[in-house]
Amino acid sequence: MSANLGKSSENMEVKEVLHMTGGDAENSYVKNSIYTQKLALATKPAIERAVNSLLQEPIFLCKLLNVADLGCSAGPNTFAFMSTVIETIESSCRGSGAKPPEIQFYLNDLPGNDFNTLFNSLSEFRRNSLGLSFFVMGAPGSFHERIFPQNCLHLVHSSYSVHWLSRVPQLMTAQGLPLNKGKIYISQTSPPEVKEAYLAQFQEDFTNFLQYRSKEMVVGARLVLVLHGRQSTDPAIKESCYPWESLAEAISSLVSEGLVEEKKLDTLNVPYYTASLEEVQQIVKQEGSFTVEHIETLVLDIGGPLSGEEDPWISGMKHAKNVRSFTGSIIQHHLGEEVMDKLYSEKLAYLIGEDLSKQPIKGINLILILRRHS
Repeated sequence: MSANLGKSSENMEVKEVLHMTGGDAENSYVKNSIYTQKLALATKPAIERAVNSLLQEPIFLCKLLNVADLGCSAGPNTFAFMSTVIETIESSCRGSGAKPPEIQFYLNDLPGNDFNTLFNSLSEFRRNSLGLSFFVMGAPGSFHERIFPQNCLHLVHSSYSVHWLSRVPQLMTAQGLPLNKGKIYISQTSPPEVKEAYLAQFQEDFTNFLQYRSKEMVVGARLVLVLHGRQSTDPAIKESCYPWESLAEAISSLVSEGLVEEKKLDTLNVPYYTASLEEVQQIVKQEGSFTVEHIETLVLDIGGPLSGEEDPWISGMKHAKNVRSFTGSIIQHHLGEEVMDKLYSEKLAYLIGEDLSKQPIKGINLILILRRHS
């Protein structure tokens, strides 16, 4: 990917830049998605619940079940989702004596996603799956737009994707000065206008997401969402800002060493928002196409005080690689490739290791099952 470093983050096209690190090398998302794999296991009951409730709908006179996974990336998490859907349908139909439907899976992500790695893993998945008949297709495109024809989807799933925004909020003063100087996301030092701009962008994007999905889904279809969220009403508390606060501090260190221009830090803001449960519920209610069937907050350990042989440096390195696997495309686009190794492997690894040696880092996750009503 060539970086247009003359562009500020406010002007970049997120859908042209954002992607998880592809391939299966040391810094790839496939090798560094341990937390989202843990999350996929923890959210399996919610997917089973959604499928079982879906099977009670009259639409299950149909012989084909259309299932979409939005923001599938290239890691094993998509296959965990597909396995849960297949297993749940097989179990339910076996118990009722009904003939299971065929399943059409649509795997969606932005065009920059590593679909090759994803589909290279499909043969092994097929060998290990149950005997149900299923088919798989790629569906490149942004879920901030329409992706599928009207009234065709029965089950839609998206895990750790909807918190990515369609664009960076406008965070410049009327005089063209940066509002969020020295930071790349909401922080304790950010002025109120920064928090308001991020929330407004999330409200716009999530509303559009629901409207587009409502057109693509049949009545009675289920939408399962897993988002990085927060428990506090304050978007600037530490649980909401991991890993952005540490990443901003790491970039600031490079600025102090003369390796990154200060202007680049001041104009870098990430297209991401950790919403509260109340904010999400309010948007679902206002948009009006869906009924909330289930909603919960799930807290998982990202990492904690270290013990045994693993010291803070080793743990910090592991977590920094994970962060690089999903933030690297955005950061490289803005700062350039030449600083990436030093930024993540040295600066960020040290800062995260320091944090982990003192107290646990918790991941706050919002899980929603929504039913498309008439």
